[in-house]
Amino acid sequence: MADTLLIELFTEELPPKALPKLGAAFSAAIFDELAKLGFVAAGTEHASFASPRRLAVSIPGVLGVQPDQQIEKKGPAVASGFKDGQPTPALLGFARGCGLAADQLDQLEKGSDGKQEVFIFRSLKQGEPLAAVLSGIIDAALKKLPAPKMMRWGDRDGMFIRPVHGLTVLHGAEVVPAQILHLESGRVSRGHRFLSAGEVSFAHAGDYAKKMYDEGRVVASFAARRALIGDKLAEAAAALNATIAADDALFDEVTALVEWPVVLQGEFEADFLKVPQECLILTMQQNQKYFPLLDANGRLMNKYLLVSNIEAADPSHIINGNSRVLRARLSDAKFFFEQDQKQKLDARVGRLANVVYHNKIGSQLERVTRLETLAGEIAKLLGADAAKATRAAYLAKADLLTDMVGEFPELQGIMGQYYARLDGEDTEVAYAVEAHYKPKFAGDTLPEGAVAQAVSLADKLETLVGIWGIGLIPTGDKDPFALRRAALGVLRMLLQLPLNVRELLGIAAAAFPAGVVAAGTVDGVYGFMLDRLKNYLASEYPAADIDAVLAQRPEKLDDVQARLAAVAEFKALPEAASLAAANKRIRNILKKVEGELPVLNAALFAQDEERALAAASDAVAAKAGPLLAAGDYVGALTALAALREPVDAFFDGVMVMADDLTVRGNRLALLHRLAQQMNTVAELALLAE
Repeated sequence: MADTLLIELFTEELPPKALPKLGAAFSAAIFDELAKLGFVAAGTEHASFASPRRLAVSIPGVLGVQPDQQIEKKGPAVASGFKDGQPTPALLGFARGCGLAADQLDQLEKGSDGKQEVFIFRSLKQGEPLAAVLSGIIDAALKKLPAPKMMRWGDRDGMFIRPVHGLTVLHGAEVVPAQILHLESGRVSRGHRFLSAGEVSFAHAGDYAKKMYDEGRVVASFAARRALIGDKLAEAAAALNATIAADDALFDEVTALVEWPVVLQGEFEADFLKVPQECLILTMQQNQKYFPLLDANGRLMNKYLLVSNIEAADPSHIINGNSRVLRARLSDAKFFFEQDQKQKLDARVGRLANVVYHNKIGSQLERVTRLETLAGEIAKLLGADAAKATRAAYLAKADLLTDMVGEFPELQGIMGQYYARLDGEDTEVAYAVEAHYKPKFAGDTLPEGAVAQAVSLADKLETLVGIWGIGLIPTGDKDPFALRRAALGVLRMLLQLPLNVRELLGIAAAAFPAGVVAAGTVDGVYGFMLDRLKNYLASEYPAADIDAVLAQRPEKLDDVQARLAAVAEFKALPEAASLAAANKRIRNILKKVEGELPVLNAALFAQDEERALAAASDAVAAKAGPLLAAGDYVGALTALAALREPVDAFFDGVMVMADDLTVRGNRLALLHRLAQQMNTVAELALLAE
């Protein structure tokens, strides 16, 4: 009979940051194996449960006995199965593997594997009961979990993430005998550590979620608990006309810390609001797992929300206790902020000489010197104030030596801007101190203004060239210096700025002492960046279009997206496919040419088709050239449509590789000129199917 299967592992508190993955992996591993063995239909909806003290899965429609299976084994070829009327060792070995003796060979069938006739053994394997396989399935699922660290407990030799104290395994109303980590399966679990009335017993596997909620005071589903927390927080924030300052990671972590969420409101002294709100928000989020509140203007309020795991008639003790702990944390932040202001940023810069950046490329102070040079050069290219860019680069890393950044590294740059403003630095300089880290992550905003852009580019280019140049090239998923992120940040900016990426890389390489950066670093980093650009653009444009544009290895990237848009319009033309195919043919012909081609000579044209093609090429060049110079890539590509007929006629009527070497060279020169003309916007050959 098919019925719902419930498996629950009752544990001590599981690691909160790992809980979402643990719950999903546990349920998926068990379901997938049951589906593989035929106990449940693939694609059946199943429920995953994960709370601080339990991992569980509920799967409907699970069979009590595995369906019988038709087993088929293919053996040696019929032609080689017998020799001189006797079975060969290969056939006898195959028979033994199938459980047959030599006198039972007539039970083997003959079938085809698509190439030749082979011996086949077919048998019916009787399905096993669920109880016979379930312990093995659960044990295998536990071993596959993405566990951060395993442990032993008591005098047992079993290992798991946390001590396990209970195992519930029900198929419908029946307990399925199973043994995991020295625990025998049953139908009884435990609910909330403090709110549950006692043990929770399940009459049927389908009762799990409701019984845990009603009797155990546990919202067992991670997704349902997260949604409940989100709704309660949103309701509490709306009552205060506030918005919540929190990311998904905080919601997930808090969801993994509670089984019965209760949202409470606390507050702290308004005097703490004199501290930069980023510090206070980070303190509340990271240290206390609270949800800060912002007013309508985006300013931090002296109220916050917390999610408790206890439902109390009088929650004031919970709120007061949390507020007391938070007050101590905020006092620390206030102290750090006040202490940091006793020394200006520029007075800290010299001490960066004692902070090693990398032993092969020097200290943070040496790095700052390079950033000053780079930022000044890039600012000139952007037409910005080079003095401001240089000053911002000089101060950019100074906040690394402040107490606040020492406590909260995530605030580097942010605190730098605050302290720079308090020190009386220019507004653009102060902003650039923070913005030079942007973009910090995918989707982050870009620096605004040429001064900040110059410092941000300098920081990332120095990292790329320096780290790559000493041989620390990213491999696989290893990228300890975040070169991929740095490259993407540069690319996102250069897609909007009129700068030459190879020129910038060259300036960065020249800022290092002779011999520090390996030869070929600029070429290596440039190729790496084009690969990252391809990945970045892949979500918006077809791969073939990106390949066609980047095949020209553009050094100015601010028109790449315009070229991609033009390629998309070109592909819609009726002539596009023919021209792309012709361009591919031209490229293949020119690949085989050795040495330099002669200068094209119209007097050597021997056929009307080559004269017509040359004339059409001249006409298109006269039309497309000005369009290309004006950045009208759509118009330049559209002009190529006029080449379709003369190109087709040329290949139909002209033998390119003529016996006369002079004529052959001239025709190759014509094709070479045509290829250059056709590929000014993108490599059209790469658009050919």
